[in-house]
Amino acid sequence: MATQTFDTSDIDQYLGQPIESSQLREPIAANDIRRWVHAMHYPNRLHYDPDFAGEGRWGGLIAPQSFAIACDDGHGAAPACVGRIPESHLLFGGDEWFFNDVQIRPGDRISVLRVPYDYTVKDTGFAGPTCFQRGDNIYTNQHGEEIAKQRSTAIRYSAAAGGASTDTGNAQDPQWTPAELEALEDRKFSWIQGLHDLGHKPRYWDEVKVGDVLPERVFGPHSLASFATEWRAFYMSIWGAFKFRKQDLEAMGFTREMAGYENDPDMVLVNPELTDGAYIGPSRGHLNPEWARRIGMPRGYGYGASMGSWITDYLAGWTGEHGRVVHSIANYRGPALTGDITIQTAEVTEKSVTEDGTHLVHVKHRMENQLGTVMATGTAEIALPARPDGPAQ
Repeated sequence: MATQTFDTSDIDQYLGQPIESSQLREPIAANDIRRWVHAMHYPNRLHYDPDFAGEGRWGGLIAPQSFAIACDDGHGAAPACVGRIPESHLLFGGDEWFFNDVQIRPGDRISVLRVPYDYTVKDTGFAGPTCFQRGDNIYTNQHGEEIAKQRSTAIRYSAAAGGASTDTGNAQDPQWTPAELEALEDRKFSWIQGLHDLGHKPRYWDEVKVGDVLPERVFGPHSLASFATEWRAFYMSIWGAFKFRKQDLEAMGFTREMAGYENDPDMVLVNPELTDGAYIGPSRGHLNPEWARRIGMPRGYGYGASMGSWITDYLAGWTGEHGRVVHSIANYRGPALTGDITIQTAEVTEKSVTEDGTHLVHVKHRMENQLGTVMATGTAEIALPARPDGPAQ
């Protein structure tokens, strides 16, 4: 009976039908890529140092595989949240990526095709009847080459139920001593040093073994400042970067109080601060603890799209420039909160060779905070080159 009070019927009319997309006005710039890796805590010189990048496989700067999401105006979630669910809130629940062997470079023009996919309603302890809705974003360049497909999951739930579940006792940031912060810097740099050590060298499929553990990656503590830095790396947060589609956030089920004018193509020409999202609109909960608590979060929290990018960057950094992440699944279990750190680990579970000769390494990955609270789990397949002379002796 509970699910009958949660009306998702308006979604049905959109499934399988392409919906309107916003379009970037200008080509990708090198500084856009640099701003992105800066915001995502990903100091891979291939994406910001032209001297280093020029000596490598690609002969110049390329964007990380995670960059595609920056070229969308809704974190990839737009086709996963169409349709009205009255008086509802929304969280990003996870995504699945299918990457092609196509790089994004400065000067490229990126387009996005959006297609709502499906949805299901389940009862959850978090908010009672909850809609898990999926939609596809297909990213292409100016040559019509498909870069990647992203299948996102939005979690939509009753605004009243979500607010009632807030853990107000967890509203304060954890405190770190100077000694703890110094130790964190050592852990953080250990992973960065691994990027430098690999450099332009290939990581060969033959040298990877089932059971191998990828080096730990640590970053944080997160803060409202670091989350704001992430927000500003997305094109949608820059006034005029997109020719925005016309969208009605209230029609998608957001309360008017929450919806505001975020990404409104008319208001951006009148008073762009009202469209910013960080100040007014659904995204403000990330950077405003009061609004975070209104949607069920105890304090400022990170972006789902950033978590997905952290996963892609973590795997791609280990892979190196001679391989690529082919496919990944990320299930978001909990957000990055201010004051917390993020710890990423992964383990090789399988190796395989496809019919076309692609050598794959299969991994399971995990993201947690300093308390061991799980933030995300998932799996991925990574293409690595085979040694031209066979396995190392």
